[in-house]
Amino acid sequence: MMSRSRRDSEETWQRNQQSEDSSGEVVGSSESTRSRAELIRLLNEDPAREYQAIIAYVVYSQVLKGAQYMSIAQELETHAAEELQHASIISKQIDYLGGVPAVVPLSVRTSEDPEQMLRFDLENEVETVRNYRARVRQCEALSEYAVAEHIREILVQEQEHLIDLATALGDTPPTIT
Repeated sequence: MMSRSRRDSEETWQRNQQSEDSSGEVVGSSESTRSRAELIRLLNEDPAREYQAIIAYVVYSQVLKGAQYMSIAQELETHAAEELQHASIISKQIDYLGGVPAVVPLSVRTSEDPEQMLRFDLENEVETVRNYRARVRQCEALSEYAVAEHIREILVQEQEHLIDLATALGDTPPTIT
């Protein structure tokens, strides 16, 4: 199921990429500056999500208790460092495109139940993978292929995080559409 914010972002993106010519035929937007500004706005959602992940992984890695969680707790510390790299890479791409990177994280959900904490992380990773897949398409639509390649590299690690979390929960990694 697509989140409302992601669906709204995708619809806005598609609307901004298309316009009608005088015959009513849909053609690509001639306003590349506007499209670039929209890409910057959408990309700025990503550092906020990465900051959220850093905070969650740092906190969760320290509060997970019990032998069954020691391996994933250590893995979460590694994930936190990788998420910081992702935020840095995305911020650099936003700067390259002429924008100013976001500095405020999304809110972090917490729980005293270790399994619930991991489920929160898994849900966030699913959403992150969805968003990065959309960003690749959006970058390529603007011929920003190098930016898309950076995001693809991040996407590989995010999918690994998703697999790690699903495995720790004894689940099959979810199918992402």
